[in-house]
Amino acid sequence: MPTAPTSPHGSAPPAHDGAYLRQLLSQRSQAGGQHAGIDAAIEEAFVRDVAMLVLDMCGFSRITARHGIIHFLAMVHQMEQAACPAIAGNGGEVVKQEADNLFAVFRQPEQALEAALDIQRTLAAMNAMQPPEAALHVSMGIGYGPTLVIAEKDLFGHEMNLACKLGEDLAGPGEILLTASACQRLPPGRYVFDEQPCTIGGTPMDAYRLAGCLFERPLG
Repeated sequence: MPTAPTSPHGSAPPAHDGAYLRQLLSQRSQAGGQHAGIDAAIEEAFVRDVAMLVLDMCGFSRITARHGIIHFLAMVHQMEQAACPAIAGNGGEVVKQEADNLFAVFRQPEQALEAALDIQRTLAAMNAMQPPEAALHVSMGIGYGPTLVIAEKDLFGHEMNLACKLGEDLAGPGEILLTASACQRLPPGRYVFDEQPCTIGGTPMDAYRLAGCLFERPLG
């Protein structure tokens, strides 16, 4: 059976700690094929049902080639100013940021979608004060399902892979795409979607593009 590392005071570290995961994986590689107990410990400590939001800034190559990397880094900073408060304000947590990509987790897809909408609103206000060449646009993908979450480090799982594909490759500027699993968890009658069939990894799947909101979410 796997053993949890201890802190200087003898207590186990937080379940989401990356060092604990590395220790369990090390034990797994030495288990001689007896993985069931270790796998169960990893799932109990790290795997949970979450909604994930994957944000990608649009036009990296074009903007960098035309204005230089410092200009683009300034735009990344603007993206952070728009995205991070919106994520926190909707109950989410930024797990990691890689260059012009940002990854966040939420308890429910509705929180992720409302954060995406708040990000869009903030960017629209920012862009209204900027010349066209400085306008900042993002694409976003949202998924929901069992995911291995390492706090402030990374996310792994099938829905995470789909959300990345939607947000980084398939969504256009200003678009929000959701997986079927994420859409099914949303409250009925509030959002309008266009179905966007696509193929990911050679497998056909249904994705959904947010087309509008029928009414604002209730306060509180």
